[in-house]
Amino acid sequence: MNERNISKKTFASAILILVVLILLSGLLTWIIPTGSYERAIVDGEQVIVPGSFKFTDQERLPVYKWAAAPVSVLWTSDGVLIIAIIIFLLVIGGAIHVLNEARILSTIITSVVKRFKDKKYVLMGLIVFIFMCLGAFIGIFEEIVPLVPLMIALAIELKWDVLTGLGMSLVACGFGFSAAVTNPFTIGIAQEISGVPMFSGAGYRLLIFFITYIVLMAFLMLYTKRIKPEAQSTVDSGVRAEGAPIDNRKGVIWFAVVTCFMVCLVLLSPVVPAISAYNLPIIALLFIISGVGGGLLSGLSLREVGQKFFKGALFMSPGIVLILLASGVKHIIATGGIMDSILYYASGWIASSTKINAVLGIYFLVLVLNFFIGSGSAKAFIVMPIIAPLLDMIGISRQLGILAFQFGDGFSNIMYPTNAVLLISLGLASVSYPKWFKWIFKIQLVMVILSIGLLWLGLKLNY
Repeated sequence: MNERNISKKTFASAILILVVLILLSGLLTWIIPTGSYERAIVDGEQVIVPGSFKFTDQERLPVYKWAAAPVSVLWTSDGVLIIAIIIFLLVIGGAIHVLNEARILSTIITSVVKRFKDKKYVLMGLIVFIFMCLGAFIGIFEEIVPLVPLMIALAIELKWDVLTGLGMSLVACGFGFSAAVTNPFTIGIAQEISGVPMFSGAGYRLLIFFITYIVLMAFLMLYTKRIKPEAQSTVDSGVRAEGAPIDNRKGVIWFAVVTCFMVCLVLLSPVVPAISAYNLPIIALLFIISGVGGGLLSGLSLREVGQKFFKGALFMSPGIVLILLASGVKHIIATGGIMDSILYYASGWIASSTKINAVLGIYFLVLVLNFFIGSGSAKAFIVMPIIAPLLDMIGISRQLGILAFQFGDGFSNIMYPTNAVLLISLGLASVSYPKWFKWIFKIQLVMVILSIGLLWLGLKLNY
């Protein structure tokens, strides 16, 4: 099988969509009045001061700044994170190519397939559950990117396809992140800002988690049962399926040990701030160790490992352009001075609405903001200081408002083309965004309807 990389079709379609979004964002800065809230530092974090909004006479963003946004964003406070994501992408691409050439991944996948060849859906259910738990209980999302190619290759060997592999990993983790039970980056921070006991109300959220799990499993099982055998042969898993070299057993053991160590660090990250702050560089370093060590122990020379690592990183380089364009969309809205204005108008509408309309208003507000601000914790610091007092005025529990925030933040992460994790994953899978949108839209629509229903039920139950 051929090495998987970001295909021209995937790249071109993503570029076109992101350029259109940059133009639309720029036009919004000319239409919506500029304004800003005052900020205050609370417990070391910048929080909006409720009631401090003022319209400003900021000059409209000129067109040349729209075009420059994907580059100028590197000189903002987000620049360090963007550069870290880019380096992370290149490292993962290089390491996976070395592991692929050493046939370490194919060895592991072949053994798993042999063990579960008669229990494919049991394996699917277990994988989806694990990935959902990673998102729901410890707030992992970006960190699962290295596992996406592995899940794609596994899906291919099980006679499914690339989309199924993405569904078992990327979608499962994203849905778990939104149907969260103790996610410290959304539930934890939002509850802390709102003055609600940390991780309280977990019972209802646990019910939501299992409902979401059932819906996702039903979606994937119905989809895989419709896959035609002739369609499977046209899909490339990106991992070699031929027999692995006889001398790669040490490489497989090395990869397994380093991966287990990496998983332990990721699981500790929510409770150890020192690890959490450096998740991406730590995982990148461990993948370098895993790839280089695995390649050398499998019989490749140091020169061969270096060449293959560089080739794998080069395959991923088009993703840099996509990440910069996606970051540019948010940068235009922020520098155009309309982000706070959008929040101000929305909060005014919420304050004058009925209870159910207010809850749904919070949900859709966060759903819109998530297009521009991917970080759940960042949105919590922006939205919750304003929303929490409004909920008290309307007579809605802050717990329900946090649930609405949670729904708006997570599910759409694996649909919006401005999300870097989605772009990287689609690049690794060589799936164009239009094809992805057509596939994911159905279950996204189901989750929107389900979210509305669960919020309505929560209101009736005085959650």
